Amino acid sequence: MRAFVFPGQGSQTLGMGRDLAERYPAARAVFEEVDEALGDSLSGVIWGEDGDALTLTANAQPALMAVSVAVARVLEGEGGFALADKAQYVAGHSLGEYSALTAAGSLALADTARLLRLRGTAMQEAVPVGEGAMAAILGLDLDAVRAVADEAAQGDVCEAANDNAPGQVVVSGAAAAVERALPLAKERGAKRAMLLPVSAPFHCALMAPAAGRMAGALADTDIQAPSPALVANVSARAETDPAAIRDLLVKQVTGSVRWRESVEWMAGQGVTELVELGAGKVLGGLAKRIDRSLAGSSIGTPDDIDAFLSSLA
Repeated sequence: MRAFVFPGQGSQTLGMGRDLAERYPAARAVFEEVDEALGDSLSGVIWGEDGDALTLTANAQPALMAVSVAVARVLEGEGGFALADKAQYVAGHSLGEYSALTAAGSLALADTARLLRLRGTAMQEAVPVGEGAMAAILGLDLDAVRAVADEAAQGDVCEAANDNAPGQVVVSGAAAAVERALPLAKERGAKRAMLLPVSAPFHCALMAPAAGRMAGALADTDIQAPSPALVANVSARAETDPAAIRDLLVKQVTGSVRWRESVEWMAGQGVTELVELGAGKVLGGLAKRIDRSLAGSSIGTPDDIDAFLSSLA
């Protein structure tokens, strides 16, 4: 049994998806539709030379989604199947959840592009630059990191934001609190504790203003039942009800990304293979760290697409 998974912020690279657009009309159409929905040339940013422009949250989020959806559309077109024919579930890491929902027919591509532009902008504007931070804690389990975050908070916000894999948890919150967490984590046995180069403290209570803005936008967005079912970040289980998905997307802004639990849940349902669609190889690499019995792979180039379709033959 297979699940298609979709990467989150940090996987972006200049030039991603260009080879897909040059080879496949279906991929090119995705980038053109995203550009039209946003009213600017996001593809020009993706395929340009300004890495800082691509890294901006308001650009990186819709850009990564466009690449992921382009891969999904090409797979379906070249393979002559729907994603639901080849997978039991879809899931995405943070913004990747929007990519997953679009690929699964739950959200329209143009709507997703606009939602992610708003999401990126709202998340960036929720906390003044420099007042928030995130840090990766390696070598401690989730409960241990939560204890560290609680002790470091001292009245500020400091929370476990991403539970990515066993021994790989990210904390997020007020900059001073997150900085206090680093030596505490090392005292508790963390192998490494390091600040991340991010522009805002994602997935914590400080993102409440962004959650409010997303609630308003999502209330006006048509959401269909996804096929395959979505394994959501917030619940770490399968979701198909549009009203529940709308609510979970709002909660996801401030809530922890329960990626380890999501993957473990899918494995418990019989999933044996996670196939990452889009830029980078982060989620494919995490699969084995979460469950050694899982096969993890990544599809982001024409050669990857050819190899995957050949494996199905």
